[in-house]
Amino acid sequence: MEPRFTGLADLDNRSREIFRNLVETYLETGDPVGSRTLSRALPISLSPASVRNVMADLEEVGLISAPHTSAGRIPTEHGLRMFVDGLLEIGGLADEERAKIDAQVAAAQGSNDAEDILTQASNLLSGLSHCAGVVVSQKADIRMKHLEFVPLDGDRALAVLVGDGEQVENRVLSLPPGLPAAALSRASNFLNARFQGKTLSEIRTVVEHDIALREAELDELTANVVKEGLAVWSGPAHGLAGNKNLIVRGRANLIEDETAAEDLERVRQLFDDLESKKDLIRLLGLAEKGEGVRIFIGSENKMFSLSGSSLVVAPYHDTDHKVIGVLGVIGPTRLNYGRIIPMVDYTAQLVGRLLT
Repeated sequence: MEPRFTGLADLDNRSREIFRNLVETYLETGDPVGSRTLSRALPISLSPASVRNVMADLEEVGLISAPHTSAGRIPTEHGLRMFVDGLLEIGGLADEERAKIDAQVAAAQGSNDAEDILTQASNLLSGLSHCAGVVVSQKADIRMKHLEFVPLDGDRALAVLVGDGEQVENRVLSLPPGLPAAALSRASNFLNARFQGKTLSEIRTVVEHDIALREAELDELTANVVKEGLAVWSGPAHGLAGNKNLIVRGRANLIEDETAAEDLERVRQLFDDLESKKDLIRLLGLAEKGEGVRIFIGSENKMFSLSGSSLVVAPYHDTDHKVIGVLGVIGPTRLNYGRIIPMVDYTAQLVGRLLT
């Protein structure tokens, strides 16, 4: 049985270089790329016949395809995704483009009208990219009716926030390492049971206050049980961030001492509760901040699955780092991603600063 292709790491250096050059040439010209063209462009000396053999292998694993009867090849949507995630080199924004963005967006600031700033940003992105600019303004302080954390592939999750006015916001989160899978459902259940009608920032404030109270209670309680010789600390002397552990000794001798047993059980409960609350704070922080630039290629975005389009978007934030909108560019899948991504990212940052 042939080994399954899982990613660019499965390609040798020669195949990777040919694939990179093919995609870069296609993005620049929009035309199918032939073996002779690649043979001349490669930094290594390969005959067109050798290049054709490699192209056949790349086609077999679904990275490139023949558009019709052409001898050339183009990247598939899967191939473009692999290129963007693993091979795309993103430089900084050109000084000329940065100055143009600054001038045009700032020109609308004088009106003190957020809509003018957003309209100018959309027009600007459209002009610079020669594609369609898109701006979505979201409600800054959406009050929660329901919040669900849904696990996605790998280390990502989707936060689905339904507001009290039935508006819906979806935000993709990159989960921190070590966050247990059960933390997602635990956080969803806890939030929906206790915090309907509050904004994410209000919820976070309440939970952080709760954590401070529990930590103070834990410090006092553990100081007592350690002083009584019922248990000892393992780890740094101060601060729960140091991952302190309570080591209980002589537990068999505590069976008849109900008060001591209750104290130790209370310590255990506080530890568990604090761990859950801290997982919740991390998830809330991610849900508030959203993600940086995101790229949807072709059928990855159901809105554009039939039109062969790509969407490059970035959130913009208020002074509390809450997502208040999204802006970006819609264009053909052969976008100049290396140029568009820093352009969208910079414009989003600038709009966030001007609006707040």
